[in-house]
Amino acid sequence: MASERDKAFGSLPSWLVASEDYRPNSDRDGFLARSLLSMTALLSRLRLDAGRATPFSPSAPLKLVMGLACILLTSLSSNYLFVVVMLAVVLVRTCLLPADGLGRVVPVSAGAAALTVILMLPATLLGQSHSAVLVGTKVLVSVGVAMLVAVTTPAGELTGSLRAFHIPSVVVLTFDLALRGIYDLGTVAVEMLAALRLRSVGRNGDKAGSLGGVGGMLFLRANDSAETTYEAMRCRGFDGEYDLPAGHAWRASDVTWIVALGLLVAVFAYLQGLM
Repeated sequence: MASERDKAFGSLPSWLVASEDYRPNSDRDGFLARSLLSMTALLSRLRLDAGRATPFSPSAPLKLVMGLACILLTSLSSNYLFVVVMLAVVLVRTCLLPADGLGRVVPVSAGAAALTVILMLPATLLGQSHSAVLVGTKVLVSVGVAMLVAVTTPAGELTGSLRAFHIPSVVVLTFDLALRGIYDLGTVAVEMLAALRLRSVGRNGDKAGSLGGVGGMLFLRANDSAETTYEAMRCRGFDGEYDLPAGHAWRASDVTWIVALGLLVAVFAYLQGLM
């Protein structure tokens, strides 16, 4: 038996039967890992299917108007007391969110506020500490309001509500497809970055080229997605009009929310008059 095995190995090239002890050079993948984690975290906040409206929520067009009004009033306020009032309103509404919505609103809002405070550090060192606190709180409230509108409104209603303000259909459609395309392509990017990290063996001297390959594949996937969407729209008889779904109709609870918005404007005007 041993002689037959020796004969079989004897007929093979020497380099094929020689034992190898391959030890690839170690390399760092910290940049790739951080890119993958940051992309995943960003996509988790860009999900377009997490919006859920409650029975007492205003209609999508009114919710959009109220969100913009709250951000505008907060930005224009020179009285810090009004900003604190808006912060209290945002915190109370955030506490009523489910766990998944709470996990999306708090990190984004707190991160934006922390970044603002860091950028305002020179003003703090120059004796303008109240400016950093005021601007940071305004950013916290504004981002919180925007996130609350996003997580409490279904994606279709959020984009479709723009038709209630007579915005051209092509603008609404472009906005809707862009949001969905960003999420879909981001998911593809995460998958390719994960595959690149798993298949990277040894030292890679051309990391920029590898990331360039990921970008090229994303471009090709975007082109395929655009062609598929175009063909699907043609098959479904899309005529260029973005109709307002029935779910966007004004609700009976909108009257209460309009009154609340009026009271908020009155508080803003009163506190501004005290300055």
